[in-house]
Amino acid sequence: HCLWECKPMQPLWKTGWRFLTKLKIELPYDPAITLLGIYPKDKKCWFKGSICVLMFIAALSTIAKVWKETINTMKYYSAVKRNETLSFATTWMEMEGIMLSKISQRKTYMMIALLGGI
Repeated sequence: HCLWECKPMQPLWKTGWRFLTKLKIELPYDPAITLLGIYPKDKKCWFKGSICVLMFIAALSTIAKVWKETINTMKYYSAVKRNETLSFATTWMEMEGIMLSKISQRKTYMMIALLGGI
């Protein structure tokens, strides 16, 4: 639940799927893919799967990093009461930059070459 269906995590996963769409990779919105690495059999390109693996590893490591941070309970619940929890969700909005920073420059060029057919 906490990694897939949790409301604060939804912007993270949606950003990940938008990123895949930009790379012209179409995958079903399914937790088996992101959390377990189980991909549909009809996907033919092995390199696209490895790109997804890198992206999902970056996403999961980001979740683990943020999850470990101390949350001041009183401030958090006060923000919830005042309807100011948007700042927590915006943490995930720049996920594309985080994902790309996790991939070395060399691998980025390899991905572009593979996707572009170079």
